[in-house]
Amino acid sequence: MSEGLQMMAYFAASLLFIFSLRGLSSQETAGQGNTFGIVGMLIAVGITAAAMLFPAAEPVAEVAQAGAEAAQSGHLGVALGMLGGAVGIGAVIGAVLAARVQMTSMPQLVAILHSFVGLAAVLVGIGSYLQPPVHGGADLVHLIEVYVGVFVGAVTFTGSVVAWGKLEGKIGSRPLLLPGRHVLNAVAMLGTVTMGVLFAMAPGTEGVHWLLGMTAIAGLLGIHLVMAIGGGDMPVVVSLLNSYSGWAASAAGFMLSNDLLIITGALVGSSGAILSLIMCRAMNRSIWNVVFGGFGTEQPKKKPKEGEAEPQGEVQAVEVDEVADMLMAARRVIIIPGYGMAVAQAQHPVKDVTTLLRDHGVDVRYAIHPVAGRLPGHMNVLLAEANVPYDIVLEMDEINDDFPRTDVSVVIGANDIVNPDALDDESSPIYGMPVLEAWKSDKVIVLKRSMGAGYAGIDNPLFVNDNTRMLFGDAKDSMSRLLSRLRELNDAS
Repeated sequence: MSEGLQMMAYFAASLLFIFSLRGLSSQETAGQGNTFGIVGMLIAVGITAAAMLFPAAEPVAEVAQAGAEAAQSGHLGVALGMLGGAVGIGAVIGAVLAARVQMTSMPQLVAILHSFVGLAAVLVGIGSYLQPPVHGGADLVHLIEVYVGVFVGAVTFTGSVVAWGKLEGKIGSRPLLLPGRHVLNAVAMLGTVTMGVLFAMAPGTEGVHWLLGMTAIAGLLGIHLVMAIGGGDMPVVVSLLNSYSGWAASAAGFMLSNDLLIITGALVGSSGAILSLIMCRAMNRSIWNVVFGGFGTEQPKKKPKEGEAEPQGEVQAVEVDEVADMLMAARRVIIIPGYGMAVAQAQHPVKDVTTLLRDHGVDVRYAIHPVAGRLPGHMNVLLAEANVPYDIVLEMDEINDDFPRTDVSVVIGANDIVNPDALDDESSPIYGMPVLEAWKSDKVIVLKRSMGAGYAGIDNPLFVNDNTRMLFGDAKDSMSRLLSRLRELNDAS
C-alpha cells in the first residue's frame, strides 16, 4: 500500500471524526454524529490492517519498514492474527457492556473506559522505549514523547479508576483533604521532572527504572487529585478525564508516528477541555479549583449563625391525588430531572405524564442543569431515550427566568441543582454555583425517596419552603401512579 493512499484514508477518517463531534453537539443530529464516528473508526482500523498486509515496496517511515521486514520474515500472519483477535475480543466486550449497562451506570462505564485509554498509553510508551529503534538510538524528542505520554496515561488511568469508584459508590463522595496536599502535589511534580532529566540522560534503555518510577508517582498523583475532588464536581471530573484520555492517545500517536492517532487524540482532548471549561463557568467555578480542590474544599466565607446549621421549617408531604389536581389545574409546568430519576428509571412514565398534560393544554417544559446527574448531558440522554421532544428540553440559561411565571415545578430526584443556598448562604460549599430557581414557582413538587442530602452532602432549604410539597417514594412508582390518576381525571373531564 502506498503511503499516499494511507494518508488519504487517515485524512478521511479524521474528517469523519470531526463531523462526528459536530453531530454530537445537538440531540437532533447525535445519531448522525455517531454514524460518522463508527465509519471513521472502521476506516482507521481497516487501513491499519491493510498497511500491515500490503506494506509499501519502499517504506520510508520506520513503522512501515518494520512492517515490511515482518512480512518478509513470515511474521505478518501472526501480527494480523493478533490484531484481529484484539479487535474481535474488544468488539465482543464492548457489545456486551453496551447491551447490559443501565443508563444510571453510564457515567461509571465512561470513567472506566477512560482508564483503559490511559493504561494503553502507559504500555505503548514503555514498549516504545524498550523496543530497539530501527535506525540508531532514540533521539531526545522521542524520549520526551515517551515520558510525557506515560505520565499523562498513568494519571488518567488511576484517576479514572478512582472516579469510577466514587461514581459506583465504592469510594465515598466527600473529598479527601490531606494536610499540605498542594505541597505533596508540588513535590510529586518536582520528582517527576527530576526523573525525566535522568531518564533522558540514560544511555540506551537503561533509563527504564526512571520511567517506571515516574509511572508510579504519576499513578499516585492521579489517585490523590481525584480523591481530593468532592461528589458535586464529578460531572466535571468525568469531562476532564475524557480530555486527559485524549491527550494520552495523542501522545501515543507521537510515539508510534501515527498521524491519525495524533489527530483523534487531539480532538478528544481539546473537546473534553472545552466542555470542562463550559461546565465550570456554569457552576461559577475555576477549572483549577475543580482540579486541585473541588466542592467542599474551601473554607466557608463566613460561619453560619447559631441555629442555622439546618434548614428551618417543616416538611409538607403530599399524596398523588393532590399532585394530579395541581397539574391538571396548571397552565405552565416545568419538570426538573435529576439523578434520582435516572436511578429509578422513571424517564418513560415522566414522558407519558408530559404527553397527557400537553394534550390537556398544559405548557410543559424541562429544565436541565449543566451538571445534573453524574455525567455531562446525562439527563438529555435519558429524556431522548424516552422520546421526549427536543424542543421542550431547555438548558438552565434558557429557562431560569421563566420560573416566576410557572404554576408548578416538578423536581424529580434533584437536590444540589435546585438548592437556594447556592445563591443565599455564603457558608455553603456550593455558594456561587448557578442553580435552577424552582422555588420562584407558585408551587413546587419534589419527588424523593427520603430527606437525605444530595451528592454534595448538604441539606436543601427548598424542601421546607412554604410552597414546596414532598412526594416521597420511588420516582418511577410515584410517576406511574400519578399517570394513572391523571388519566382518570382526564377521562372524567
